[in-house]
Amino acid sequence: MTQSKSQKKRQWTVRKQSQNPHGKVKSFDQLLEEAGKKE
Repeated sequence: MTQSKSQKKRQWTVRKQSQNPHGKVKSFDQLLEEAGKKE
């Protein structure tokens, strides 16, 4: 049995949200900046 359009859309959004569970990934520049501040 095929899924309705709303079911597919909901599953797609859930998949997209679960791909990045730890929040936004920092850029390389931000990581360098933080490493420089700690030293």
